[in-house]
Amino acid sequence: MEDEQRVNLGVAMFIPYRYTEDRMFRALQDAGFDDWTLAQCRVFQRVAAAGSRLTDLADQAQVSKQSAGVMVDQLERLGYVRRVPDPADGRARLIVIEGRGRRAVEVAQMTLDDILSEWEAYLGTRNFTLLGQILDQLREITDPYSR
Repeated sequence: MEDEQRVNLGVAMFIPYRYTEDRMFRALQDAGFDDWTLAQCRVFQRVAAAGSRLTDLADQAQVSKQSAGVMVDQLERLGYVRRVPDPADGRARLIVIEGRGRRAVEVAQMTLDDILSEWEAYLGTRNFTLLGQILDQLREITDPYSR
């Protein structure tokens, strides 16, 4: 590839992420989950299996606490999430995934499985495995939420 056609490594890593996000969002819309925005999905995808506090969601989604709160309110009205008391702190609330949200997660996971299968077929099992290992390694020094 000629130098002027190359993109920097950060962009090269972002392009497959963006492709994955776009394809998953389209699959969700096609499956009837067409009542939410991509911004709401970005907050929703960060809800932990055991629930998340609003401040954690805002931090991970890189939005203000106020913006995250508005989006969680909207997602709650749409039936994707619900606020419940935090068993570890009675004053705090957790955002947990509701039935509609769990069904959306299933669609998203099936779509991701398809994408990863396609990438493995294209790259070959050895390169695909190596890519995953390298990205896991980079995550150790780049992802403050992996700990």
